[in-house]
Amino acid sequence: MSTTSVTVRMNTDLKRQAEILFDSMGLNMTTAISLFAKAVVRQNKIPFEITADPFYCESNMARLKESIANLNAGKGIERDIIEVSNR
Repeated sequence: MSTTSVTVRMNTDLKRQAEILFDSMGLNMTTAISLFAKAVVRQNKIPFEITADPFYCESNMARLKESIANLNAGKGIERDIIEVSNR
């Protein structure tokens, strides 16, 4: 079976962390990405659930915009930071 090259761009820190993890599994980056591609082809889907960050949900974004508008209008509330210790 012939092979070909694939170029992937990713964050340097992510690459380093992935390489460390794959190495602990006895894999290199090429083998790990090939395993992923084989799973995608075999299952005909991404082999894990992909979800959006809940921070960016519509209701939270509306609340953030409202809070920003209140702060810009001088309606902010000053609060003390209370640190809780788990002892």
